[in-house]
Amino acid sequence: MGRLDGKVALITGGARGMGKSHVRHLVSEGARVVFGDILDDKGAAVAAGLGEQACRYVHHDVTSEQDWAAAVATAMDAFGKIDVLVNNAGVLKFARIADMPLADFRRIFEVNAIGCWLGMKAVIGPMTAAGGGSIVNISSIEGFTGAAGLSAYSASKFAVRGMTKVAAQELGQFGIRVNSVHPGGVLTRMVIDAAATPDHIDGTTFLQSIPISRFAQPVEISRLVAYLASDDSSYSTGSEFVADGGILSGPGY
Repeated sequence: MGRLDGKVALITGGARGMGKSHVRHLVSEGARVVFGDILDDKGAAVAAGLGEQACRYVHHDVTSEQDWAAAVATAMDAFGKIDVLVNNAGVLKFARIADMPLADFRRIFEVNAIGCWLGMKAVIGPMTAAGGGSIVNISSIEGFTGAAGLSAYSASKFAVRGMTKVAAQELGQFGIRVNSVHPGGVLTRMVIDAAATPDHIDGTTFLQSIPISRFAQPVEISRLVAYLASDDSSYSTGSEFVADGGILSGPGY
């Protein structure tokens, strides 16, 4: 028996990286999953590997209200309800404030923060009708602190952290719990691509600052997401769950 047996989850950014890990892990825990992304070939391949009984893939730009409505409709049509939302989709780009175009800042904020807000808004009705649910918003340790070159990313992740607390206050009356997850360094394609830019954080210095001196594997974050999605976390809402190898425990970051 999986800890998510009988639950239906909607996951964003599920075609690769942490999102793909979340999709696979929640399915392994018994959930039926609808997941979206803009990387349609990769998303379709993930879905094909898991099968229609377990999951469905939809094209989903999280900045689009229409795409949110379509993703919710797919989940309702395929599986009849939504118990869990994992707001995972995100983008990252290193650039100093002086060098960053406004369009890049806006794009990062729209995907990471506005996309999360739209997702919470989109599932209130279905979750209320189902008698409650769990929303898991993927923030970052950059939702607690800042690093040079990450003004847009950090602003968006602070926003996710704040919106999570507001949503917990507003939605608790409907049986909907809302929590945020704050990963540290996770070895994904998004991080690898961003690290190739001139303003990236030096990887050696970063690892030396971590008590558990390695990058996380995506599934290590997925296990935390599954806990928050499950009834095991039934009295947790409005809270921050950090999985950073201990980065924030020290003074040097």
